Amino acid sequence: MSKNIIDIRAKFDYDAGHIKDAINIREDLLLNNPGYYLNKKEIYYLYCDTGHRSKLVSNKLNALGYKTLNIEGGYKNYLINF
Repeated sequence: MSKNIIDIRAKFDYDAGHIKDAINIREDLLLNNPGYYLNKKEIYYLYCDTGHRSKLVSNKLNALGYKTLNIEGGYKNYLINF
């Protein structure tokens, strides 16, 4: 399991389907305590259903000095393309 691909959706959404090797850390948990989950020396890939919320979360985390990238289109785009 990769700790660098993070599904920020609720656990029931993650359990219903997720990107292979992704871990689930809800957006509120991640934003409230990023230092617990993330290392500023690593790059993380975030996604939600459509990529909108994960883009906002990614921007907030980047402003705090973390290195994150949004997976454009989120899980729905992943399903279509993979």
